[in-house]
This record gives sequence, structure tokens and C-alpha cells, in this order.
Amino acid sequence: MSTPPADPSLIDSRHAAWRLLATLGLVVLGNSSMYVVSVVLPTVQAEFGISRADASLPYTMMMVCLGLGGIWTGRLADRHGLTPVLWIGSLAVCGGFVWAGLSGSIWAFGLAHGLLGLIGSSSTFAPLIADTALWWNRRRGIAVAICASGNYIAGALWPPIVQHGIETIGWRHTYVLMGIFCGLGMFALSLRMRQRPPLVSAAPANAQTPAVDRSRPFGLSPAHAQLALCVAGMACCVAMAMPQVHIVAYCTDLGFGAARGAEMLSLMLACGIVSRLVSGVICDRIGGIRTLLMGSALQGVALLLFLPFDGMVPLYVISAMFGLFQGGIVPSYAIIIREHFAPEEAGARVGSVIMATLVGMALGGWLSGWVFDVTGSYRAAFINGIGWNLLNVSIAVWLYRRVRSQGQGTGGLSVV
Repeated sequence: MSTPPADPSLIDSRHAAWRLLATLGLVVLGNSSMYVVSVVLPTVQAEFGISRADASLPYTMMMVCLGLGGIWTGRLADRHGLTPVLWIGSLAVCGGFVWAGLSGSIWAFGLAHGLLGLIGSSSTFAPLIADTALWWNRRRGIAVAICASGNYIAGALWPPIVQHGIETIGWRHTYVLMGIFCGLGMFALSLRMRQRPPLVSAAPANAQTPAVDRSRPFGLSPAHAQLALCVAGMACCVAMAMPQVHIVAYCTDLGFGAARGAEMLSLMLACGIVSRLVSGVICDRIGGIRTLLMGSALQGVALLLFLPFDGMVPLYVISAMFGLFQGGIVPSYAIIIREHFAPEEAGARVGSVIMATLVGMALGGWLSGWVFDVTGSYRAAFINGIGWNLLNVSIAVWLYRRVRSQGQGTGGLSVV
């Protein structure tokens, strides 16, 4: 099944563009469960008669498993190529949705989402981001952003469809149909991913760009630099999870209804698509660490705006702003690793940071539900998210100042 690396001339080529299009479709299908579970949260809570924190546990379980699975599926893809990994992932997506739709308890529902994350969604997230970065050189930032935007296209596309399904045929039948459609779609697209990426090596982008000491990223040991990025990734995503996971439940509590919440989630993630694409262009110009700092600061501003405004129209506006502000944060970590770490370590390091961001999403989704159960409102949950966001901004500022003090530039890629 494994094939030799592609010819280096295919980097930045039409072949790479077609592959990127197939990658985008795989991410849209494979990551559908990340946003579907948020839409069914109020319905599942009512059907099983559980607390908001318990109803949030399937999302938490799925995101933790997604992060762990990203490292595992990334290593399998390095050894055997993407296609067999994607075949296994398509089976897991189909089986996970069907299992969840047939589940008779919250624990079975949660385990089904664990399968969706561990083997299903994980096959179409970190491995595809790392793979995309190896197929592009001059347009690496925008290519990674397009790949990552599939996650938000899924968030914009599936919530209103699933909400309509819940209202017409029920959430269980909706889940079963989602599994069949997404599983078959992933299998078909995986057939276009058989070619292994070209080999690349680090080199300065031009004569005026200072060489980056990749043995000492940010002037730190690789392990310490990786830890800093992982903590930053977890913190930003704890904050990010508050609106993304609980906006439907929040709108239900305010009396606007789940349908309005699903529309806000869809709007938020649609704006996230724009944010990721624009951030990719910006990242190609100013580098990953500056893009991370900008996105983190703006995400904090959007979270602050949720505190004084809870009307329906303001929530639509703030949801759009939140999507526009935070969409480029997660892809910037992949670019930072490509810029400051050895390229032959990119797959494992991208997988580790993506795992940390997903652990952050998982923790944030559960923690916001727990804070709501304790306080009876989401105000304290938003404040909790703001605190985590400040931690992320602090790390981004620290790393940026270390880059400035050492006069580091951004590394480029050259073909072996």
C-alpha cells in the first residue's frame, strides 16, 4: 500500500492543489461529529435526564480521544501512508455515529463519541494538516489554513442540517444517516490520497532572512519549546470551547430556542472559515508567532463582549466576531513548528500540539458545563474562559519577545 515519496516538482503544483481540495472534503466529513454533538446536547440532556455537565461529557470524551488519536494516526500515516489510515477512519466515523444513534444511555453515547474521536475524526485532522504542510512551500500558510478551515466548514454546514433532522426525524435517525453519508464520503475521497508527500529540508527562505537555529527553538530546548506551545494551545482552546460547545444551550436557557443557537454556532464557524483563510495569508507575511499573538488577543476581546450583551441580535453579532477573531489560532501552531523546529519532526510535533488544543477543547467544554451547574448561569463560565485566554496570550507574548531578542527570522523549505 505504501508508495515512494512524490517527485519534488509537485510541491506548489496543480497536483498539490487537487490534493488539497480532497483534503478539505475529508476534513469536512471527518470532523462533523465535533459540532453535531453540541447541537444535540439539550435534547440528549432532556432524554436521559442528566445534568448539563454530564451532557457535556461525550464532547469531552470525543475531544480527548481525538487528541490522543491524532498522534497514533499520524505515526501510522508516516509508516503506511494516509490511505489505509483514512479507510479505518471512515469505518470508525460510520460506526461511531450509528452506535451513538442506537445508544440507550449517556455512557454508551459517550463511548460512541470516543470512537468517533479516537479513530474517526483523528484520521482527518492532525495527519492531514502535517501532510498539507509538506506539499506546499511558497503558499504554505494559506494551504494549511485551507486544510484547517475544513473543520469550520463542518461547523458551518452540519449544525443547521442536524437541527432540522432533530425536528423532523429525531436525533437518533439523524445520527445514523450522518454516519452512512460521512463514512462513504471519506472512503471515496481517501482514494485520491495514495501518493506520499515529497521530502523537504530546512533552508533560509532568502539571503536576507536570518537562519533559524532549529536545534534551539525560541532559544529553548526543543522539549521546553514544545511544552510551551502545548500549554498555550490547551489554554486558548479551553477559552475557545465556551461559546462553541455551549452557545446552543446558552440560547435555550435565554429563551431563544435551540434553533437560534444552532444558527449562531453555524455563523460563528462560517466566520471562522474566513478567519482561517485570511490568517493564512497574514501568516505567510508576518510568521506564525505574530499570527498566534494577534488571534489570541482578539479572541479575548470577543469573549469579553459576551459578558455585557445577551440579547438575540447582539449574540448573533458577537458570535460572528468570535469566529472572525479566533479562526486562525490553531493553524498558526502548525506554521510555528514548521518555522522553528526541524522539518523531519514536524508530523509528531504538530500532532502533539494539536492534541493539546483538543484536550483544551475537551476540558473547556466540560468545565463550562460544570461552572454552569455550580453557579446556575454562564456568566462565570465566560469569565473562566477569559482567564484561560490570558494565559495563552502571556505565553505568546513571551515567545514573541524571545524571537525578537534573538533576531530570528522565519525558516523556509527547500527540496531535497
